[in-house]
Amino acid sequence: MKPNQLHTSTLFYRGISRLAGRASFALLAAIITVLPLRAAEPAGVIVTTGNPTLYKTAKVEGLSIFYREAGPANAPTLVLLHGFPTSSHMFRNLIPALSDRYHVIAPDYPGYGQSSAPGVADFQYTFDHLAGVVDALIQQLGIEKYSLYVMDYGAPVGFRIAARHPERVQSLIIQNGNAYEEGLRDFWKPFRAYWKDRSDANAEALRKLLVADATRWQYTNGVRRVEAIDPENWLVDQTLMDSPGNKEIQLALFYSYGSNPPLYPQWQEYFRQHQPPTLIVWGKNDFIFPAEGAYPYQRDLKNVEFHLLDTGHFALEEDGATIAELIRSFLAKQKL
Repeated sequence: MKPNQLHTSTLFYRGISRLAGRASFALLAAIITVLPLRAAEPAGVIVTTGNPTLYKTAKVEGLSIFYREAGPANAPTLVLLHGFPTSSHMFRNLIPALSDRYHVIAPDYPGYGQSSAPGVADFQYTFDHLAGVVDALIQQLGIEKYSLYVMDYGAPVGFRIAARHPERVQSLIIQNGNAYEEGLRDFWKPFRAYWKDRSDANAEALRKLLVADATRWQYTNGVRRVEAIDPENWLVDQTLMDSPGNKEIQLALFYSYGSNPPLYPQWQEYFRQHQPPTLIVWGKNDFIFPAEGAYPYQRDLKNVEFHLLDTGHFALEEDGATIAELIRSFLAKQKL
């Protein structure tokens, strides 16, 4: 199905929802089958696959780790790893666009979304620890082979897992997630200062990224049409980030991000040695992770499909339909 066949209007679904209270399920199914679908809007993907998204929790290290799951359990698995400051919520439209053919798992890290968020005194908020929790969840769910979709924070989480278990990773899907020094440009200057000196003054400069205007900017900077981006994105993210103690969690991870660049050579060696088939779908107007960080993957990976999209950091919000189609095509070529 082409992207412009994937979307129906919100009003249509509201009308169907009202009808469901009066009609039988069989009649409702018949109506959905015969009514035509409207052409796609620029943002997002809405598709009904018959495989509803389930909202689950698992205990890992005594924490309640929330994850979304959809699709046949015996199908190839995709693990979707979210960025900052969001959660598995960023995949709410992508999951149903893939779950007819794939088993999809999207966890929330500790401190994000619906997962437990212990204070910084009770949990070590580092990327090593986040990767360990996600790895433990995957193993607890009995998933032995999987593809990884990594975005933003999902890259250092996912690449740690991939380097640790290269035999389990069937492919990579990289969307605005960095593994090269070329990708750390002007945006990262105050972070570099904080990595060198974890002072209150340097922390204060980074607190500016934890307010509502900055969260909205992450979603809207570099997009083609701001009005196509659902404002619930930054409202959901900011509400959770404004909860007591959460900004200290974010500052701890800002500092821990400094542990990632020293691992870039190790991850690059993983790419060269194991050559995971890789799809790159990158919002080229992203100021946080600009396109300069996308190109170097082609130095180390031989089986790489490369797409720069005319959008910003959260590329799924504006080009979700396109990304879903590219993922399906890419995985089919890998016979997954």
